Amino acid sequence: MLNSEMTSNQHQHTIGKVVSIQGIGLHTGESVTLTFHPADPNFGIRFRRIDVEDQPYLIADVGKVFSTNRGTTIRDGNVQVSTVEHVLSALTGMGVDNVMIDINGPEVAILDGSAKPFADLISGAGVVEQDEEREYFIVEETVSYKDEVTGTEIVALPSEKFEVTAMIDFNSPVLGKQYASLSDIGNYNQEIASARTFVFLRELEHLYSQNLIKGGDLENALVIVDRLVSQEELDTLSKKLNKPKIKVEKEGVLNNTDLRYPNEPARHKLLDLIGDLSLVGRPIKGKIVATKPGHASNVAFARILKEQFKVQRKLRGKPKYDPDQEPVYDVEGIKAMLPHRYPFLLVDKIIELHPTYVVGVKNITSQEHVFQGHFPNNPIFPGVMIVEALAQTGGILALSSVDKPSDWDTLFLKIENTKFKFKVIPGDTLILKMELLSPIRRGIVHMQGTAYVGNKIVAEGELTAQIINRTKL
Repeated sequence: MLNSEMTSNQHQHTIGKVVSIQGIGLHTGESVTLTFHPADPNFGIRFRRIDVEDQPYLIADVGKVFSTNRGTTIRDGNVQVSTVEHVLSALTGMGVDNVMIDINGPEVAILDGSAKPFADLISGAGVVEQDEEREYFIVEETVSYKDEVTGTEIVALPSEKFEVTAMIDFNSPVLGKQYASLSDIGNYNQEIASARTFVFLRELEHLYSQNLIKGGDLENALVIVDRLVSQEELDTLSKKLNKPKIKVEKEGVLNNTDLRYPNEPARHKLLDLIGDLSLVGRPIKGKIVATKPGHASNVAFARILKEQFKVQRKLRGKPKYDPDQEPVYDVEGIKAMLPHRYPFLLVDKIIELHPTYVVGVKNITSQEHVFQGHFPNNPIFPGVMIVEALAQTGGILALSSVDKPSDWDTLFLKIENTKFKFKVIPGDTLILKMELLSPIRRGIVHMQGTAYVGNKIVAEGELTAQIINRTKL
């Protein structure tokens, strides 16, 4: 079994052997088998539809979420897998980063309505440490989400570890207000995994009318009764659930089902939240506090965190600029390589130069010639000029790969996926980073450009250039 010490490990993990589990889909009512395979580092979590031609796979990523109606569904093209939250929750709780899940149907099995069968299956397979380190999304500042319609609020706070708290309030006299908390992911299997999904009796007719819960059963969900129910209504329900007799013997839950925890519904909402947030694609270091969470809000918040992670990841590569450090090339060294001259030389110095990336600096002053005609009373450095500054910086990288750089030029062929995020004004110092996206072949240079001011990415884009001998121009 995975313990707290293992989950604090900074390395990635997969499972130790191939294992399978079979069950019924909650909404489709179809039998399905899931087979878990060990996977290489950085593989992530993927579902492979082995019942579909060519066996396409779907990455468990928030960008693939197609629906959050009574469960989370991911989709790629015409292929989908629904009700993924419980198995994803179990994988996160048990510390698994990389696994391929073969599935022979469109919906993950509901099993007993919790993540416990999945967690036990993973525990039985063993969790194996891998060589690669984990890449975490680290919550560095408070991130908030609120849905004014539902009253849902989710907040992520800085923390040295992953912590989760969920609070629910359905205005139900039976459930009341509940909360659940998990401060150590190593305790997931003992404290959270076995909490079952739940539904209110008043919701069942509506779910049936939507052609859902075909696989619903009193064995895989708690049915909360918070109103008076006639025996005739219960008899009708028993036929739909294919049960000989349904009765309310105890206030609150059908057929006197024993709760596994006094706050089992809140614990299950926390279980779902963990599963949905795993769609960020990286383990989280932060404290998540959710009030009235649901799949739609969980996924919306996961999207926010994913965008934060993308920015954070790019800023990890942000160069450090020390103006007192001797540059690789000063402006005269740059002029010896590039044909550009004032007023069109847009790189003041090169501070880093490696085989795969280069870093340049451009100081923006109020004397820039473009300000004479570009917003002269409100000077903003044009975005196209930022791209040109990146291109010139990339030219240094490209020409550093050839003999006698002064005999060659770089002609840019294509600019793609360019975004301008913040304005650049006099007094700003542009840090210009250009990285190879692929090795230089036949003189073609494909680069990712990122322009920083302080800790902000102000512009980014992909640029493709060709190295041309000047004598052939």
